[in-house]
Amino acid sequence: MSVLVVGLSHKSASVPTLERAVLGEDALGKLLRDVVQLPDVAETFVISSCNRVEVYAEVDRFHSGVNGICELLVRYSGIPGSELTANLYVHYEDRAVRHLLAVASGLDSVAVGEDQIIGQVRSALKLADQHGTTGRVLRDLGRIALRTGKRARAETGIDRLGISLVSVGIELVAARFNAATTATTATTAADGGLLAGRQVLVVGAGAMSGLAVATASRSGAARIVVASRTRGRAQRLAAGVGGEVADLSTLPEAIAAADLVISCTGAGGLIITEPVVRAALGLREATPRPLVLLDLAMPRDVDPAVGDLSGVSVIGMDELSGSGEAAAAVGADDIAAVRAIVDEEFAAYGSAVRAAQVTPTVVALRAKAATVVEAELDRLAGRLSADGLSGRTLEEIAQTVRRVVDKLLHAPTVRVKELASSPGGEEYATALRVLFDLDPRAIEAVTRAEVESPIATDQEGYQ
Repeated sequence: MSVLVVGLSHKSASVPTLERAVLGEDALGKLLRDVVQLPDVAETFVISSCNRVEVYAEVDRFHSGVNGICELLVRYSGIPGSELTANLYVHYEDRAVRHLLAVASGLDSVAVGEDQIIGQVRSALKLADQHGTTGRVLRDLGRIALRTGKRARAETGIDRLGISLVSVGIELVAARFNAATTATTATTAADGGLLAGRQVLVVGAGAMSGLAVATASRSGAARIVVASRTRGRAQRLAAGVGGEVADLSTLPEAIAAADLVISCTGAGGLIITEPVVRAALGLREATPRPLVLLDLAMPRDVDPAVGDLSGVSVIGMDELSGSGEAAAAVGADDIAAVRAIVDEEFAAYGSAVRAAQVTPTVVALRAKAATVVEAELDRLAGRLSADGLSGRTLEEIAQTVRRVVDKLLHAPTVRVKELASSPGGEEYATALRVLFDLDPRAIEAVTRAEVESPIATDQEGYQ
């Protein structure tokens, strides 16, 4: 069995393609079940975010696994096969493992070092665990990925600026405002923060909206309003920054009062349409002022036609993906330090996997030795009992024989595990099987028992 990843991201596909490929939680659950039922797939989890859809699987055969997963992605996305495959990438075995570690550490994000991705990886693992589609291999790999992501943020400065799609977007928003206002106004705003004096409307009340509210507050927004279908969640977000709440039914009025609208609802369709914004512009004061809409949703919340209205700018995921702001904010030394952590964790994972591969052989060897010892002790007991030896004496003899065998096996079994962790270490397991004439069926039984036994998840339970 080997690890395979088939996916598309902001690096391989356009935003319109990603919009069509992104999956909601219900669809994700169905996809997980369908993938794990493929003939050559044993385990799977799927990362689906605004910038990537990646299927990770433990597969028995490469080509069969790739073809099956591609067919399912075509079915679930509705994108024709020829179009979708042109945007897909495939990583296998070591490259698949290294790719996941890079993703979890933030190296593969639109905003390099952003801290949302580790939560997205954790959520993907948790959802797969709930649907019963992960086992020992991908759980262990997921645990390593989460640890890599945590180390990257704890041991380097890759996220010292709190880089996220929201913060990158607000950098672009500030540039739009500066271009649309006088030099004096721009300087005043910069002195108080990127959004100093601005009225901000956040549409949505999910995790991304929470980040948007917090970032807008840190950027000096004069007023923050949260609008959502879920009023209770909107109230909690607004209360945290002394903001206000609006109903989606009064969206034109809320937009009319705003300088910046940040929308991230995850509704699956357009929330802010051209007629809504046109109506909002009609409610604004006669003095013209720019209106910027930052659309962080996937699929998008804002109708692209909104950007054609006079005095209105729309910043979407496509512009964020092409922005150099995030890359410039993270230093080369920090990126190099994270890559070193990825290399270290990748090497540790490889050593652990190779060492684990020899374990069934070692268990089978000890089981065979125990069987031989017990058979010989039974024969010895039969002969010595006739000579009048007590049961206590026979037990002492038996314990001595078992200790001798254990001591003889201890050093070579410990050593073979150490050797097996190095590249090419599987040859040592092969040597054990040949030298001790181990029954392959016994080794397979141990391997099967390990796979079927319950494995503990990450100590945080993917929370």
